Parts: sequence; structure tokens; C-alpha cells
Amino acid sequence: MGNDLPLTYIRSVIKNALSEDIGPGDITTSLLISEDQIAEGFITAEEDVIAAGILVAEEVFKTLDPDAVFETLARDGESISAGTKIIRVQGKAKALLTGERVALNFLQRLSGIATLSRRYAEAVKGLPVRIVDTRKTTPGLRVVEKYAVRVGGCWNHRFGLFDGILIKENHIALTSGVGVATNIVRDKSPHTIKVEVEVKNLEEVREAAEAGADIIMLDNMDIPMMREAVGIIRNYKDKEIMIEASGGMGLDNVRNAALTGVDLISVGALTHSSSWVNISMDIYPVKSKIKK
Repeated sequence: MGNDLPLTYIRSVIKNALSEDIGPGDITTSLLISEDQIAEGFITAEEDVIAAGILVAEEVFKTLDPDAVFETLARDGESISAGTKIIRVQGKAKALLTGERVALNFLQRLSGIATLSRRYAEAVKGLPVRIVDTRKTTPGLRVVEKYAVRVGGCWNHRFGLFDGILIKENHIALTSGVGVATNIVRDKSPHTIKVEVEVKNLEEVREAAEAGADIIMLDNMDIPMMREAVGIIRNYKDKEIMIEASGGMGLDNVRNAALTGVDLISVGALTHSSSWVNISMDIYPVKSKIKK
């Protein structure tokens, strides 16, 4: 379906969402609307947003009416002003009514993530740093939510526990410290995978660097400590170590964090605290058919 989203996955997510909402049937629509009635709908942004999930919304209606015809009036990643129409769809009135809420839920959620992600990207514009997301996503929706982060102009961290090594605080608590944990993982992991370790103070920064960490995550450090940690890492035996800042990164302080010289700033808020945006749908009796 383009835009970097796997169609098989999207159809599975949509199937579950529709099943949850429709159950054994849309009672109201089945009582009021005939099978052969045709309608058209307009989906409109009711506030300024960065659009995301347009093709997901279209796929909702295609699932309910394979013959539905679409006119896409905006693209994912586009800055949309309040009052702008995003999608025009024509098809069976029953399908439009039944799919309306699910389609809007995807659009409102994903556009909310993209809109917040764009604000973070703009906050560090011009600096050599990437804002990345986390695994703090809605269960079952990680792929589409991380897609919305990219649409907004930020970057993805690892997708799951399977595609990156990250030694976190609780791993360290169950071993014998940062250095020991890092050495164990380096000895056992494939050479093709980088080793990242989370640290909370300057002593652990030095331990992680000495043990050969490829990426050091500075967790919940204030700006002065972060700046000192960056200095230690950058001057450590001429080894190139990537530096990530994490914890408490808001729009009010993310640029200051970026100015310390870190390479990455991970922001869980991109997905776990983004607000849904206001997008609506109006459905009308059909006047003239959209040509395929």
C-alpha cells in the first residue's frame, strides 16, 4: 500500500479493529440504510495537523466495500490546515457509516503522533542529532505508530527486543554492574549487533566505555551531567561511541539536551503522550459518481 507500511499487517490490524467495533453487526445502520444506497463522505481536519494514516483509513473502507472509490486530497507527512479536506470516498452508504469510526480512530491517533513528532523535529532543527521513539507504544499498533513517528520527521529506535541489544537498569540490577553486564553481552553477542547500555551516573559512563559499549544511553541526567558525560565519552581512547540521551525529554528542554553533543535523544512521549487530533467525517447522499 506504499508509504512504507506492509499491507498484510495493515489488513490484519484493520480486521481486528472492525471486529471489535462491529461485532455481529451494525444494528443502527442495518435498520436504516438499504444495501444498494450509495453515498459519499469527506474526511476533514478540524485543526492544524501533520497527516498520517490516510491509506490506512482508505483500507478500512475498502475492506467493507471493495468497490469504493477514493480521491486522496492530502498525503501523509503533509502539513494540513484546519478545515482542509483529506479524503473523499464514494461507495456503499452502509460501508461508509460502519467504517467511519475505525477509519477516524486510525487517522486521529496516527496524525496526533506525527504532529507531535514534527514539533520535536523542529525543536532540534539544524543540530546534528536524531529524535528517536521507544517501545512505549499501543500493544498491537507498534508498526503503524512508529510509521507515524517517521512521517512526522523523527526516527525509530529498535522495533522490539529482537532487533537490538540494550542493557537496561533492571538487567544491571540482576547482574554485577554495568561493566560486568556489558562484558558478558559483548562476549556472547554476534559481531554484527551493536551493544547499548543504559547508565545513570558518571561512574557508570566510564564503566560502560571501558567495557566496550558501542552506544551509551544517558538516563535521566540533568543537562550539566549530560554535558560532562559527553565530554568523557568523546575523549575516551579515541573510540567512537554513540551517545543517547533518554528520560524526561520534553519540548522545553530537548534542544538544550541536543546542544550537549549527544547523537540521539529518545522520547517516549512521541507515542505514549501524543494527543489525538480532531478529524471528522461527513457523509451525504451521492450526487455525482467519482470516476475510477
